[in-house]
Amino acid sequence: MKQRLLTTNRKKLFIIGIAIFAVLFLSYRGIYSKNIEQSQRPDNTKPAVDIMKVQRKDMNRKIDLTGQTVPESQVDIAAKYTGKITQINVELGQQVSPGQILLMQDNSDVDIAISQNEASYRQANADTIESNAAFQASYQKAQSDYQHSVTTYERYKTLYTEGAISKEALDNTEQQMISSRSALDTWSKQLTTGSAASVDSKIASRDKAQSAIDALRNQKADLTLRAPRSGVIGFRQAEVGNIVSAGQKLLSIVDNSNIYVDCSVSEQDIGQITLGLPTTISIESLGKSYIGKIIYISPAMDSKTQTFTIRVALDQPDASIRSGMFARTTINVALRLQTLFVPKEAVISLNGKDRIFIVNANNQVEERIVQLGLRNDKSIEILGGLNDGEQIALSNLSRLKTGTDITPNNITE
Repeated sequence: MKQRLLTTNRKKLFIIGIAIFAVLFLSYRGIYSKNIEQSQRPDNTKPAVDIMKVQRKDMNRKIDLTGQTVPESQVDIAAKYTGKITQINVELGQQVSPGQILLMQDNSDVDIAISQNEASYRQANADTIESNAAFQASYQKAQSDYQHSVTTYERYKTLYTEGAISKEALDNTEQQMISSRSALDTWSKQLTTGSAASVDSKIASRDKAQSAIDALRNQKADLTLRAPRSGVIGFRQAEVGNIVSAGQKLLSIVDNSNIYVDCSVSEQDIGQITLGLPTTISIESLGKSYIGKIIYISPAMDSKTQTFTIRVALDQPDASIRSGMFARTTINVALRLQTLFVPKEAVISLNGKDRIFIVNANNQVEERIVQLGLRNDKSIEILGGLNDGEQIALSNLSRLKTGTDITPNNITE
């Protein structure tokens, strides 16, 4: 019995040993086969890398802007005086020309005021003529009296010398001459600029009445609203019989003969935009694009939006464009002419140093430290460390170091 149990245990141990041997053998064969397969693929250790040949070109930057279309002009017509509308000659969408009568307000009260002031003017003018005539008559009489008194005095003086009259008679004549002189001086002192002060006062009253008439006539003219320029009536908020207030907007004239696009530009971008720069305007609501150029750059920043405004003139706008439409544009600006630049993904920054990988003619990599310059949305300028015509690596950079052999993938000129 004991011998049988021992034989059974030996068989079990033998079977277990064979199983372990089989497992070890199969594992070895798998590892060996894998190594043989890898050894048969020598290129597997060479990373596939996209390559670009660097050449001097103009480095540009795209500035994406949004804005709205604006017309050549939009003029709001408002009432200058409070009053009732008596006539309207235009409708919405109607084409108008300069000087055309658009609207009239009641001017009957103004006509009455003009008549009253014309009467005041005639009265003031008559008073002026009368006052001037009276003054001239008095002044001439004073001159005549003075001349007569001088003549009388000289004659009496001669008679006194001859003993024909008394000293008292001579003195009386002299006193009359002095009185005549005083009267003449009184009238002379009233003269200012060729006319008497009293006459000037009447003239001032007459001119004041004339000014009032002129003001009323201007007011009457302002009650008739005329088109200041050609265009289309784009707003009308007035009807015959309405009482409107001074300053109230009644009509609007829109001139779409030229269409512009106003865009807001950040402080960062405004320095790169110049007058005359061409661009393409896209109006999404119309599904159309238009060629234009920049004709205006605001000289100061808007304090509310903290942006600058530029205006783009469309070269050939069509009638489908309306004021206030949403527009997009992309402006291409030159950052640097004929410089070297590479895609952003070609540059690795490590420990404060910027690096790129140069690929030589033998498809070997050289790590090189470079000096960076300007940037745009996709590229970085290289100021030093890279030569015109050299090739750089664009992908798989984490597996590269100096001396690494690579497999060229996509090669970009």
